[in-house]
Amino acid sequence: MHKPPLCIVGLGYVGLPLAAAFARKGYAVYGYDINRQRIEDLQHGHDRTRELSAEELNSVRITYSDDPTVIKKASVVIVAMSTPVDSENKPDLSMLEHATHAVGQHLQKGAIVVYESTVYPGVTEDICGPILERASGLRCGVDFTLGYSPERINPGDKTHTVDTIMKIVAGQDAKTADALVDLYGSIVSAGIHRAPSIKVAEMAKAIENAQRDLNIAYINEIAMMCAKLGIASKDVLDAAATKWNFLRFAPGLVGGHCIGVDPYYLVEKARQLGIHTHVITAGRATNESMGCFVAEQVMAALHGTTAPGVLVLGLTFKENVPDARNSKAGDVVKRLVAAGFAVDVHDPYIPADTLRKKGWNPGPAKDPYDAVILLVPHKEYLADIPGFITNATKNGGLVYDLKSVLDRKSIEKTGRIYLAL
Repeated sequence: MHKPPLCIVGLGYVGLPLAAAFARKGYAVYGYDINRQRIEDLQHGHDRTRELSAEELNSVRITYSDDPTVIKKASVVIVAMSTPVDSENKPDLSMLEHATHAVGQHLQKGAIVVYESTVYPGVTEDICGPILERASGLRCGVDFTLGYSPERINPGDKTHTVDTIMKIVAGQDAKTADALVDLYGSIVSAGIHRAPSIKVAEMAKAIENAQRDLNIAYINEIAMMCAKLGIASKDVLDAAATKWNFLRFAPGLVGGHCIGVDPYYLVEKARQLGIHTHVITAGRATNESMGCFVAEQVMAALHGTTAPGVLVLGLTFKENVPDARNSKAGDVVKRLVAAGFAVDVHDPYIPADTLRKKGWNPGPAKDPYDAVILLVPHKEYLADIPGFITNATKNGGLVYDLKSVLDRKSIEKTGRIYLAL
């Protein structure tokens, strides 16, 4: 099989593992990122995202560069840029557009440009294609073609890796789609699904995360009801899950750069089509409110405590990853601070200096707290259960367990109060 030279544009959680997967199969891989520090780190075998170890990085040959001219060396360019939302939850395509412009300036004739970023249907062909044409002077569909293969990376997951997750691919014509089926098929053992069009593939990716967002929103509403009823949502879910067709999801904070963002891309496309998204919008509203709900549960449990001191454990958007983008743990902290609580925070993946720059107080302190709030159950926190958490909590104080990972009886035996979402 012919192995075309590749350039991966964007070396984050998606781009770097993808680049390594192709390099392991003998492809000539160029990795381009505008962040010079990121390039230097990778050249020295360090991945700040912790997706790849130094051993894994050093075992493959990838040419890293912050010079966009390396794009000229590739006949297949794969764009893996973040697609966040702005302060009003509108899709922010600026990074994708800037990267696309850079690709266009250095695009070789006959190349395929593949997008892996999560977007709403139409972005690849209606927005990115014209940018590439203007920047390159080439004709889309004639001098170069477009493809789309949405990323399905789960940060921190060492089981479901890029090569073990079925890949969706689509091309703007049959020849391009054939080429991408062969290309991705050479690194993905789980199989390839060939979508009939780029818009179908874009839509499929957008609804994956929106569906999960809605399922969690439903369980979050159930957890709120359970709290009012004085029963544990975990006990309710344990009971309901005994039915074979019950779909189990856990309540919690929904942030990050995927589930907490992608539904807004569907909302925007629906708006463009003149459709009001009742269900998707309602699910997002529920999940956006959960930080305040958690804070208010803690406030109610500590009612009557003078100037309560609390320690919040875990600030990233999920466990065992260093990524704090769009983490809803910050919503809990802000609400408690606004209520007059003295709040210290800790996360083993975020340096204390970084926390201070955000205006937060790094902990833990020597003296125990009125409450310890476990928001993100990093493995470091769970290594010594219940010792570390209970020792940081005053006798008679509150241990709040967002994900219900602690043992209630063990906590209560120590004289602490246990509360979970």
